[in-house]
Amino acid sequence: MKFIKRPSGIVALLITVFASICLAVLCVLVMYSVVMRYMFDNAPDYVEPIALLMVLVVAFMGAALKVRDGGHIGLDSLAKALPPRGRLALEVLQQLCLIAFSVAVCIGTKEMAITTFDDQIPILGLPEAIRYAIPFVASACTILFSIERLVALFAAKRA
Repeated sequence: MKFIKRPSGIVALLITVFASICLAVLCVLVMYSVVMRYMFDNAPDYVEPIALLMVLVVAFMGAALKVRDGGHIGLDSLAKALPPRGRLALEVLQQLCLIAFSVAVCIGTKEMAITTFDDQIPILGLPEAIRYAIPFVASACTILFSIERLVALFAAKRA
């Protein structure tokens, strides 16, 4: 179990720190923009594209982290009505569906990143591909975290 739990924990820590920094930057940028717009009538134009990137990081990385915690949205009324083996089968199905969806997102975002790499985000001058790299990384993390949960499910069943 340690073979996946340790690297997964390191990845979770890294994306938690990164998403936290992005949330702090987002808060400061929005406050700065509001003050500049309403007090000085001089809103900086670079705040919106940076804020959009920060929101993407916080949302996608947060979703990946909730998969690791098992705190994602779920309908547990059916699971509670099932016997233990049925609950296990449902949990395995859920994790496999998450992996399949995340693989599809990885493929789609990779294609979009390749397609838009030469385009630039207006004002920032960064490649448009950055917008697609964020969900790609988050989906890769979701795959890792789902595999970790699957391994934990079968390790718990053995014990």
